[in-house]
Amino acid sequence: MSSTLNVAKEIEQVVPQILQWRRYLHENPELSYEEYATADFVYKQLISFGNLIVTRPTKTSVLAVLKGHLPGDCLAFRADMDALPIQEETDLPFASKVAGVMHACGHDGHTAMLLGAAKILSTLQHVIKGEIRFIFQHAEELFPGGAKEMVAAGVVDGVDRIIGLHLFSMLPTGKIAICAGPFTANSDTFDLEIIGKGGHSSQPQDSINPILIGSQITNVLHQIVAQKVDAKERAVLAVTEFYAGSAKNIIPERVAMGGSVRTFSQQVREVIAQQIEQQVKHVVAAHGADYKLSYNDGYSSVVNDVQTTALVEEIIRQHFEPDTVLHIEPFMGGEDFSAFLTKVPGVFIGIGAAFDDETFNYPHHHPKFAVNEDALAIGLQLFVHTALTLNS
Repeated sequence: MSSTLNVAKEIEQVVPQILQWRRYLHENPELSYEEYATADFVYKQLISFGNLIVTRPTKTSVLAVLKGHLPGDCLAFRADMDALPIQEETDLPFASKVAGVMHACGHDGHTAMLLGAAKILSTLQHVIKGEIRFIFQHAEELFPGGAKEMVAAGVVDGVDRIIGLHLFSMLPTGKIAICAGPFTANSDTFDLEIIGKGGHSSQPQDSINPILIGSQITNVLHQIVAQKVDAKERAVLAVTEFYAGSAKNIIPERVAMGGSVRTFSQQVREVIAQQIEQQVKHVVAAHGADYKLSYNDGYSSVVNDVQTTALVEEIIRQHFEPDTVLHIEPFMGGEDFSAFLTKVPGVFIGIGAAFDDETFNYPHHHPKFAVNEDALAIGLQLFVHTALTLNS
């Protein structure tokens, strides 16, 4: 443990640069699986630091490896890099220059923080035990997600622990949010097509109205969690899409529906999928119609390793103010960091990034989303102190 190693000056010197990096990335966002320029930018910065082995595990991702001069474990850090298909509506001087694309989830900040950590740690190779890997991941926002591809490419082979940070616009700046065990939800979707019999609205007896059937199915599906899931469990099922009809006097032949399912338990996940199939089948059969249903497993729940979470909490308490740690409950968001945690124990941590003026605080994926840039220094410090505590 390197509690005596003072890196405060190095952190202070790098903070202005991570702000520049973050603003550049914010101005030049790229969508999932299209992060070519972003990956090139990250690659060039990492090469310039020296002492790092820098590779491209996939076309739009980057991996940097710092091999310490002393034997020890392998620690990995992850930052995601992709933006969202959203038209930015902020008044920031560094707002997106790309029409219809925006960093509306903080990934520009994640990338900048990890670049800063790599820059500082690359100068400390002589005190590093083992190995530190800096994973700059593509396509977190779009299923099947870049994490799964990077795991398949072997980026966490031989890793002992992995740490991920996420800026949270609705948590106070200065707070670091932790949660042992399940942190994010399984995030699944379903698609349903109801096939009835079209006809004229004046002769409903000669038709099988899929809108009527779809309406009944919507009501039935929204009762599944309340009636079929143990009250001690947390789950959400929502029908969010319903497409039908082309004229007011025509009963359509088909209806397309879709929705979202969020769970923490694998058992509950399976129960809800089975219930959707069963309830749809019953309602459709009662009307003499037909259907096509697909249930799509999305990102699995992020389940933080209890031991790693405790280790990081202790590091936070050593290097930050006493009230910095914020214990939070699991939330229903989805995150593909779970793909790494299926292979390696680790922890996903929230960095508070809200403004003191609440009128500037918007949820993630909102056109006016922004983060308090003071939070970037906190994330940088956590990356660096974690590395030096666990690997030196």
